[in-house]
This record gives sequence, C-alpha cells and structure tokens, in this order.
Amino acid sequence: MSTGALQSKRVSPAERREWWLFLLLVGPNILLFAIFTYWPLLYNGYLSFVRWDMLAPVKMWVGLDNYRFLFSQPEFQLILFNTFYFTIASVLLTIVLGLLMALLLNQSLRGRNAVRSIVFSPVMLSGAAIGIVWIYIFDPRYGLIDALLGFIGLNSPNWLLDGAWAMPAVIIVHVWKTIGYAVVIYLAGLQAIPRELYEAVVVDGGGAWSRFRAVTLPGLSPVVFFLVLTTVLTSFQSFDIIKVMTNGGPVNATTTLVFYLYEEGFVAFNAGRAGVASVLLFGLMFAFTLVQMRYEDRSVHYA
Repeated sequence: MSTGALQSKRVSPAERREWWLFLLLVGPNILLFAIFTYWPLLYNGYLSFVRWDMLAPVKMWVGLDNYRFLFSQPEFQLILFNTFYFTIASVLLTIVLGLLMALLLNQSLRGRNAVRSIVFSPVMLSGAAIGIVWIYIFDPRYGLIDALLGFIGLNSPNWLLDGAWAMPAVIIVHVWKTIGYAVVIYLAGLQAIPRELYEAVVVDGGGAWSRFRAVTLPGLSPVVFFLVLTTVLTSFQSFDIIKVMTNGGPVNATTTLVFYLYEEGFVAFNAGRAGVASVLLFGLMFAFTLVQMRYEDRSVHYA
C-alpha cells in the first residue's frame, strides 16, 4: 500500500474531535435506551420461556410451553380477536371522522377556533378520568345516553355489563379521546396544500368531489400515513379506559393483549404468560410498522 493511501486513511485531529463530541452527546442517550428499553425487551423475551411467579428465587425453563398453552386456549384466541377488533375499529373511526371534522373546521365558520379547542381538549385529559365520566354517561337508568334515547322512545342497552355492547362502548370512548389529535394533524395538512391546486381544478370544471379526490386526498397522504401509524400503535397500547370502564369484562369481552399482560403479570404474577403477551404485542406493532414503511413510497405523495 502506498504512503499516500496510508495518509488518506488516517483520521485528522479535527475529525477525531468531532467523533468524541458525537459520542459525548449521543452516548448518554444510547446508554439510557440500552438500560430502560433494549435490556427489558430482551429480558422479557427470556421470561416468555420460563415459569416464574416473580417471587421464587429460581425460574423454571419451559421452552415454548407458555406459547403452546396460550394459543391452545379459546380464551386467549378471544383476547387476540378483541385486540384486532378494538384496534381496527378505533383507527378507522378516528381516521374517517377526524378527516370529516377537519374538513368542516377548515372552513371560515364563526367560532371555529373555539370549536377546535373543544375538540382537542379530550386529548389532554387523563384516560382514567374520561372513563369515570363515561361510566355515568353510559348508565342505562340515569345516563345521558339513556335520556337522549328516551326522547325517541328507545331504551338504553346495558353498555358496560352486556358482552355485545361493552366493546363498542370502549371504542366510542377511545375514539372520543383521540379524535381531536387527528383533527389537529389533518388541519395542519389541509392548510399546507397550495390554494393554486384547488383553483386549477375549478378552472378545469371540477366540482367539490373532484377537488377532494384530485387535490385533498393526495395532499393529505403523508398525514394519513402518519395518523394510521400513530393511532394503531396507540390503540394497541390502550389500557386506562378499559381498566376503569370494564376491567376487561364482562367475561373477557373487552380484554385486549395489553390488559391481559397486566392481569397475568401484576395480578396473577405469572411472568411467563405475561411475557408471551408482551412479545406478541411488540411483534404485532413492529410488524405493522415495517409493513407501513414498506408501502409508504407507493401510497404517500410528498409533493
């Protein structure tokens, strides 16, 4: 190797100082992530292969027995179904209703800013506090919904104690809490779309539907991509509303993976089964994120 090549491979003092500065700034964050994120993730994967009550000094290695047991249980299959049901319904309602509300609040209406603040305010509230309020709203004898249905001669169902209505009730509350977030993000996307594009469609003779299909939807595609990603991850991890309103009942009708993880880990003290639920929850969120990123270029228009 020539002397010139060796000199070209040497790191200059300035570059060395930049690397040390980079490590000084990034190193603490990497260390904190390793301690509080990556290590618990790996350790949780290990726990899914053992039987342990969190008190015994020795963990019994059982391999895939925890996975085999859970996937053979109809109860756990119902929990997986509940997880997908809750997530898909919540995300679809949030994305669609959020867009409709954003389109309305993007118009020049009197009191528009006040309505925007009201719509966004549930996002800032505690899910537990919201759940307590909605328990009274859903009360089949004295609740607000019962009073409204009474005006048209209908009786309110027993929302939180009827297995057929408990999950829809939880979904309604979750969407009510998160829809303001979607509306604000949509509004930011709508206001970033150039007015000239709408004017061009009008000049070509296009109506409201043409403007929406040719300009609004393509212009909002990055926003929709972001919202789908964040709302799916939020729905997978929703816990407080379910805990306060139904406690996973009646008869597991509203038990999702994250709630099952809590029940097995911190109520039944079964670290192995809680570990399986946690691994599955992480795997689902990670797989969904990868799929979203994989198809982003095909469906998202940034210009």
